[in-house]
Amino acid sequence: MIVLTTARVAFFIFGGMKVTGRENIPKSGPVILAPNHISHADPPAVACAANRDFLFMAKEELFRGLFGRLIFSVGSFPVKRGSNDTESIRKAITLLERGNALVVFPEGSRGDGVKMGTLNKGVALLAKKTGAKIVPVGINGTQKLLPKGSRKMKRAKTLVHFGEPFLFEDAGPQGGKVTSEMFTQYLAQKVLAAAKEVGLSLEGPTPGTLETDAVADL
Repeated sequence: MIVLTTARVAFFIFGGMKVTGRENIPKSGPVILAPNHISHADPPAVACAANRDFLFMAKEELFRGLFGRLIFSVGSFPVKRGSNDTESIRKAITLLERGNALVVFPEGSRGDGVKMGTLNKGVALLAKKTGAKIVPVGINGTQKLLPKGSRKMKRAKTLVHFGEPFLFEDAGPQGGKVTSEMFTQYLAQKVLAAAKEVGLSLEGPTPGTLETDAVADL
């Protein structure tokens, strides 16, 4: 709580934050928040903007030093990037089945704020296995607040929009089979639309490029 309060103060000092669509976050039951990813400031931005406690899946390399303590304190747990980390995936499934909410960044790494990165199948796997609702999230401003490669924050207003929730089966025809590819393409469209709500017009990922690993990272 202290860390989260400190993060909120930091966002206020360095340009403020505007949040829209918060009412779209289900108040109970399993939920997956799926944001676009443009900065290391994205996880605390989502944590500060949400009206519900969330856990985070984060690549294990981030659990080092001060930043590692920060993301651990807001409910993160490590996953191995570029591999099928079955232990972490099982943990995520268990958490969702218990009715928790989880933040998973579907892009394989932070993008450049121009084009959405390649999506992996992590959200598809979790959504299909647990029946969790997926809330697409658009983030803008964090790429200026904490640019990629920089360790110093700059003044920039952070904008966060929570889109309408949907289910795994919503990605296909009614009564028809939904594949991971269909779902991931549908998810990309929803996240792109959420990003556009906060003034970030991202180019979509290259068609047909999906990472085979089931783990999303920060």
